[in-house]
Formats: sequence, C-alpha cells, structure tokens
Amino acid sequence: MIFGIRAVIEAVEAGKNIDKVIVKRELQGDLFKELQAALKGHEIPVQRVPLERIDRYTRKNHQGVIAFLSAITYDRIEEIVPFLYEQGKDPFILVLDGLTDVRNFGAIARTCEVGGVHAIVIPARGSVTVNADAVKTSAGALLKIPVCKEPNLTDAIQFLKNSGLKVLAATERAAINYTESEMKGPIAIVLGSEESGISNENLRICDQLVKIPQFGTIGSLNVSVAAGVLIYEVIRQKNIG
Repeated sequence: MIFGIRAVIEAVEAGKNIDKVIVKRELQGDLFKELQAALKGHEIPVQRVPLERIDRYTRKNHQGVIAFLSAITYDRIEEIVPFLYEQGKDPFILVLDGLTDVRNFGAIARTCEVGGVHAIVIPARGSVTVNADAVKTSAGALLKIPVCKEPNLTDAIQFLKNSGLKVLAATERAAINYTESEMKGPIAIVLGSEESGISNENLRICDQLVKIPQFGTIGSLNVSVAAGVLIYEVIRQKNIG
C-alpha cells in the first residue's frame, strides 16, 4: 500500500495499478482537491471511511489517505478476445458479477487456470480484486491467467456477445439444466455472488440461463464449486467432438 496524499497522487499520475483508495471521511483541503483531480477519469474506487479504519493499516503519517496497489496488471477484454481469435482459438471467458469473497475468487481462478479458461472478467467496483490473499488462495493462478477489471460489466458482457461468444448465466431461476445447453465454440459463463446472484440487468442480456440441479435443502452451491461444474462441462462438451 501507499499512504500520504502526495505519494498517492504521484502513484496515480505514474499509472500504477491501484485497486482502491480509502480516504478519511472528514478529509478536506486544497491537497485533497488535488488528489480528487488526479483520480478523476481513472476507474479507481474511492471509499470514505472513519479514521480508525485507516489507523488499522498504519500509524505512520498517512494524512488520511491510503492507496492499495494491485498484485497484477489488469488486462482489457476488448484486447484479449480479438487476440484469441487471431490465434485460431475459441474464447472461453468467465465473468464474475459482484463476487466479494476473496477465498472463492482464488478457488475459482485456480479452476479456471487448470481448466483452460482464457480470462476472468470482474467489475471495477463492488467486487473482489487481485490482492495477496486472493493470489495465495488461487495457488498462484491469478499471476498466470488474465484478469480484466471492467468499468461497466454490462458493456463487457455485451461486447462478448457482439464478438460471437455465447453468454450463459448460471442461476437457480433458469428453466433448463446446464447439461442441456450447447457449450461448444466461443463461450462465456457468468456467475454471481452467493448473496445476490447475477444482477437483473446482466441476466437480461445473457443468451441463455442454466441451472445446476439441486437435491438437498440448502439454497445454492458454493460459487466456486458451481464454477468448477460449469467449466468442466464446457471441457467435456468440447472433447466429445
């Protein structure tokens, strides 16, 4: 992490990959306005928090501002998909809508890397990010598989559709089981958080909704387990000719 207003401004202007900035709730002044100006136009989440929360990270002279650097350089899905087509590959993309649990994220990334998924797409706001805990849980997979942090997830899904990918959303609201869906060719799978699922806006633009059948009384599978089931169904279908 980087702390201190001037240091954070310099990091932003230098193009450092910053996951988020936390700012003391009552912070004002000319130097803070300079920080706001530097952040303008960058897709960097800024959170106003109590001073006590900032002090938990460091007691040094943070001036009420801390920036958290990303463990990786994020990619752009608009660059990855054309590149895959140029290589003669059918893009295989996983989209995570609002996932917040770092351990689930790491587990999903590990399965993606092993299963041949080409990239993971996450929203820039309201989502997990690639931090040290996520990298550790992924067994290093997050250092190998491209992660795309998109400012507008709906636009990213629409781009995938426009690029010829079939976009499947996994939701208990679906009418058909995942094994009934055609998963060969270019494909993207959308998964939501365990708490709120996939947003209605994103569900509406997906090509097909599928569900994983359940026979117990618990409301849903763990999202990382659901990801594994769907990823390996894609692999199964691609390998049966």
